[in-house]
Amino acid sequence: MASDPQRGQRGTNGTDGPKAGGGRTDQGSPEERKPQSDEAHSAFTPPLGVPYPPLPEDEHPTSEFALPSGLKPEAPPEHEGSAFAPPGSTTGQTPLPVGATAMSAFTPPHGIPTIHLTKEAPWQDRMRTMLRMPIHERPVPERIERADEEAGPAIPRVLDLTLRIGEILLAGGEGAEDVEAAMFGVAHAYGLERVEPTVTFTLLSISYQPSLVEDPVTASRTVRRRGVDYNRLSAVFRLVDAITSDGITLEEAYRGLAEIRRNRHPYPSWGLTLASGLLSGAASMLVGGGALVFFAAAVGSMLGDRLAWLASGRGLPEFYQFVVAAMPPAAVGLAFGLAHSNVQASAVITGGLFALIPGRALVAGVQDGLTGYYITASARLLEVGYLVVGIVVGVLSVLYVGLQLNPALKHVNPEQAFKLYNQPPVQIMASMLLALAFCVLLQQERHTVAFATINGGVAWVVYGALAVTAGFNEVPSTAIAAGLVGLFGQLLSRYRYASALPYVTAAIGPLLPGSATYFGLLNFAQGHLIDGFSSLIKAASLALAIAVGVNLGGEVARLFLRAPGAEEAGGRRAAKRTRGF
Repeated sequence: MASDPQRGQRGTNGTDGPKAGGGRTDQGSPEERKPQSDEAHSAFTPPLGVPYPPLPEDEHPTSEFALPSGLKPEAPPEHEGSAFAPPGSTTGQTPLPVGATAMSAFTPPHGIPTIHLTKEAPWQDRMRTMLRMPIHERPVPERIERADEEAGPAIPRVLDLTLRIGEILLAGGEGAEDVEAAMFGVAHAYGLERVEPTVTFTLLSISYQPSLVEDPVTASRTVRRRGVDYNRLSAVFRLVDAITSDGITLEEAYRGLAEIRRNRHPYPSWGLTLASGLLSGAASMLVGGGALVFFAAAVGSMLGDRLAWLASGRGLPEFYQFVVAAMPPAAVGLAFGLAHSNVQASAVITGGLFALIPGRALVAGVQDGLTGYYITASARLLEVGYLVVGIVVGVLSVLYVGLQLNPALKHVNPEQAFKLYNQPPVQIMASMLLALAFCVLLQQERHTVAFATINGGVAWVVYGALAVTAGFNEVPSTAIAAGLVGLFGQLLSRYRYASALPYVTAAIGPLLPGSATYFGLLNFAQGHLIDGFSSLIKAASLALAIAVGVNLGGEVARLFLRAPGAEEAGGRRAAKRTRGF
């Protein structure tokens, strides 16, 4: 078939004409201007003979939402201040774009103020300040200028060192917030900027993200054993201070940590046993015991301590260690009861209970709860509950046997005799001896013993002046005395750049509710359940008053201390968790 040269110019109906879809033209015949097919005709094309409308002057026509010409736009509404607004924000801010958040995608008009944390303040305050900042506001680590092309420390080694330091602090009874502050300070000192430590009762973890496009590196460590050694705790605090302030190398930090682990305890095991006896004897003097009672309480407590060491060596859980440790003091007190010396027997058993009540764990648990670490606080308080139940089981088992041997003990009410005893010189000396014995049991450094001993004597003087002389209720009197202990301990720790625990834990020893606990157990053994519950509730109230008072005293001390970066950040920040909604 021969090709038609005009085939490309034809429409689908075979007629000649212009190409479909042509634009507007003023030349040509009507046959040339009409569409050649249905495909060439559009619903938006004017019919034949109707002129095309004029083209708009602007490609983007105006909208009914646009402001008319000559009308000024309204000023944006004044931005209300909020407790949740980022620092540095001002009024009159423009609204955020859709999908943007105030903390991540929005910068205030005047910018976020740069916060400089000077190294003149203790590292606890500096690191706690940074922990309570949002991530995007934290100061970046200082970049150390290196003369050569040496790379920085390896990230896994820094995380490992951080976890090892946190493990010693948590096992030694330090609060969760201070442990996180120490871990954050170590990682920040070695240049890890986007790092987040997490502390629970038995697990430590830390996560580091090199950049927004790289995978995070996470490491964790489990705390399986806890030991009371405030000497090692103070050494770790000094190591963290050297890392965060002096900038020691990673190898020097590892070497220092190894030396801390190799250090022996400052007091031998036999010294701890003698300190346990001294503590119980001094506690018996607080409630009216004489020289014979002092000796009996000391012997019972030392026997209990040796039995607890034996149970620990056999691998028994701590619950059973407290059960066997509570039985010898109760047995010695029961022997006094059988000899018709009821008040003296109560003093012996009360002295033994002073050495067993876990005041250190209770204070740490309440402190974690008040600072927002509720999981760790719940675990610590649950541990305290188990240990108290172990004490109850040990003492009640002995008291039950004593009531079977001497039914006259069912009618004994030693609480009245305890209230009549008021000898301030003897009790002040006993309180200081008790605090001194606690310092030895806690393995404190020798230069902290004198401060803690004096702090314990001051606590008892304040308590006696309020509860005995002024006639205040025992619970608020205990809270006020514990608050002074926490205040002095916090100030001393900031003065020496050390932990506050060595100055606080031993000093609260004279305030522990040993007598109230014994009254509750004796009432249970005698069958007076209502009186027993009343005494135990009183003991729990006194214990909580001690813990809250110590924490409140520490916070009052921080009010008088200049917080690093507080001026730039607009004030001291607290750890916000919830506001009740």
